Amino acid sequence: MKKGQMCEGIVEKVKFPNKGIVKVEDSEVTVKNTLPGQNVSFVINKKRKGKAEGRLLEILEKSELEQEQANCPHYGVCGGCNYQTLPYEEQLKLKAGQVLELMKVVVPNAEDIFEGIRKSPRQFGYRNKMEYTFGDEVKDGPLALGMHKRGSFYDIVTVDGCKIVDDDYRKILAATVEYFREREIPFYHRMRHEGYLRHLLVRKAVKTEEILIDLITTTQEISTGESGIEENTLLNGWKEQLLSLELDGSIAGILHTKNDSVADAVKNEGTEILYGQDFFYEELLVLKFRISPFSFFQTNSLGAEVLYQTAREYIGDSLDEKADKIVYDLYSGTGTIAQILAPAAKHVIGVEIVEEAVEAAKENAQLNQLDNCDFIAGDVLKVLDSIEEKPDFIVLDPPREGIHPKALEKIIRYGVDRMIYISCKPTSLQRDLEILQAQGYQVERICCIDMFPGTVHVETVCLLSRKDK
Repeated sequence: MKKGQMCEGIVEKVKFPNKGIVKVEDSEVTVKNTLPGQNVSFVINKKRKGKAEGRLLEILEKSELEQEQANCPHYGVCGGCNYQTLPYEEQLKLKAGQVLELMKVVVPNAEDIFEGIRKSPRQFGYRNKMEYTFGDEVKDGPLALGMHKRGSFYDIVTVDGCKIVDDDYRKILAATVEYFREREIPFYHRMRHEGYLRHLLVRKAVKTEEILIDLITTTQEISTGESGIEENTLLNGWKEQLLSLELDGSIAGILHTKNDSVADAVKNEGTEILYGQDFFYEELLVLKFRISPFSFFQTNSLGAEVLYQTAREYIGDSLDEKADKIVYDLYSGTGTIAQILAPAAKHVIGVEIVEEAVEAAKENAQLNQLDNCDFIAGDVLKVLDSIEEKPDFIVLDPPREGIHPKALEKIIRYGVDRMIYISCKPTSLQRDLEILQAQGYQVERICCIDMFPGTVHVETVCLLSRKDK
């Protein structure tokens, strides 16, 4: 087997995240974007140190696990939702099996304490936030608005039939791309750094059904087939187009954000309100949260309730009715977990590096009349040294790459009896659990929560306790 060789074979299993394993000449080849049981053809594009990777060319034969048709018309073209052709129960089995295999490597009794996976209350229409990109599907083709084409940095697929959002998103996307396409407004070209339209950000609360719509553009002069059009006229016309739509939800705000950053990401370099306000409210477990366009908030509101209920269940009587415990909520985001725990704690201290998220957390705590929550902006590694109150309980909910080793050392030195670790990337969790167990902790319970049906992603919750407690 050598680089450039064409091969075919059966996908024996899929490891997290999205790594199909095919046997070729007594060697394992990793082929992404595959499902267990598929017969696939691929070309070897990487080979070193006994490991090989293949680029998928064609699915020659479907897996017996798959449905005849995907639920989404964009499946296979759009870069997301790799598991769309699997029935939901098979998706859950696959994700739970992937996490268990990772946990068995580092947790000796993983099979005994693994509690499986809890499903999302909604399989479709579950997302409360989408970031769409302007571009074209083929070079010099008509304006597109949606997600990146699978395997492409440039090509964009207009996902006006996407199933992980509800119909309001699809109407807003379709109206927006039609409006700017008719006026021949150019998108921002990521290589030439020229153009006007960059992204469309849409957020919708599941409980209140309020909607925020934010158009992200450069500050470059508009080049258009319609001579003499001004930005204000263009944006007002777009706003009126949106307000004329018949939506199930209600538009709370229409915004325009400027972004001249070279990076292909949604960044806020100044936002103006075209209509309404720049926030809306969402509800989780009877608490109310104010959300702005760039606030961090779990993208599956109903799934987040399952996640936080699981965390609260795992905490159990660690926070008893005396409410005399000091709780650290590290990597606290907008303070959702902190506020859910606040009624059962003396004092909850949240630490988060994103300042806007910290400000949102403070506002939300005030909104929910919780006076025993404090939130600190800063890097966990640095902030821990400045907090005088020592914790009785720690909640960890780090970003995808897990906890910095030096921060983990400081967390371990507190010696709390129990802690909860919530992870959105089980491979990072695996690495951190190995360190925690080596330093005197044991894993008591493990559970997965499917926050992202149709995709390869999964959340994991672990309860840890000190062995010498």
